[in-house]
Amino acid sequence: MDIQLKRGLLDVCVLAAIKKEDSYGYKIIKDMSPYIKMSESTLYTILKRLEIAGLLTVRATLHEGRVRKYYHITRAGLGRIQDFKEEWREVMSIYKFVTREDSGK
Repeated sequence: MDIQLKRGLLDVCVLAAIKKEDSYGYKIIKDMSPYIKMSESTLYTILKRLEIAGLLTVRATLHEGRVRKYYHITRAGLGRIQDFKEEWREVMSIYKFVTREDSGK
């Protein structure tokens, strides 16, 4: 898969993982694991990129004597998910066109 395409898909997956409620790294990986495998180093790189882009915010809290960072999706992050859904419809149309001979049409 094209690395830029995969990068964009992973960004949206992380945003979707925190869409309904704030979350932290380990839980994000756990929530995504039935759908996609991701290392912690990859996740934290993505989280930092999304924070810099203004698609999420971070707050640190003390949890069992350790600092835990919670990630919160912003309005811009929600907009990115919506944009992705609209873009994906176009991608699916292209996919149907490319694979039309495979289906016998």
